[in-house]
Amino acid sequence: MDFRKQRVLGRTGLNVGRLGIASSYGAPTEALEEAFEHGCNYFVWNSFIKGRKSNMRQAVINIAKKGQRDKLVLALHSYSHSSTLMEFFCRAALKSVGLDHIDVLLLGYYSRRPAKRILEGALKLQREGMVRFIGLTGHSRKLFPVLAREERHIEVFHVRYNAVNRGAETEVFPELEHPDRPGVVSFTATRWGHLLNPKRMPQGEMPPSAPDCYRFVLSHPGVDVCLVGPRTREQMEEDLQVLDLGPLDEEGLSRMRRIGGHIYGKKS
Repeated sequence: MDFRKQRVLGRTGLNVGRLGIASSYGAPTEALEEAFEHGCNYFVWNSFIKGRKSNMRQAVINIAKKGQRDKLVLALHSYSHSSTLMEFFCRAALKSVGLDHIDVLLLGYYSRRPAKRILEGALKLQREGMVRFIGLTGHSRKLFPVLAREERHIEVFHVRYNAVNRGAETEVFPELEHPDRPGVVSFTATRWGHLLNPKRMPQGEMPPSAPDCYRFVLSHPGVDVCLVGPRTREQMEEDLQVLDLGPLDEEGLSRMRRIGGHIYGKKS
């Protein structure tokens, strides 16, 4: 498994790098553009973010100005559970970056099937060409197989998966093992930093690095993209090492499961 090789995001047909970039953590614009040059082209943008954490907006503008818009896969978070507000913010986001469409309109966060008015609103934006594909993010693992069967217009799933929360290995990924499946993007690979915290480790165990956490996630064949959230250029450069390091070996996977199981047990 070569992490430098892009992968097709399910039935969307979009070619995506194995590391996706979330806008919420404030990585500088130049670091985002560097990641894009390394093939990390799946950007998850929250257009509400202001100040230094709006750096992704400028990176998107710069990438488009270089004539590389067709290589960028831009996902826009929509947290509004109003179809009218969803359309308003989508139009405003597009205007702010000078683009005519979003690749993935990401509905979030949902623990149950979105209301009919939300889905109809998203489909309206898709028909008008403002949105290419519809995605959904949530923490309810049992929801994803249901949506995969019954709401086929939702073509990208953002699923929580890490060495602590491994339920997707049995409840989500096996249900999506077919050629005409939705794309799968994993988030919270570090489990909100718990996997990096020395105080949460088993006795005598050093904490894994952030790249170890990303490699664990990407070692599972059910994951197309793993989201990362660097705050600095140095963290971005560290994260990009994942592309060269590739999957964890069995010893590394076992270590991550052992640490994850310990943290999960502590939580319980």
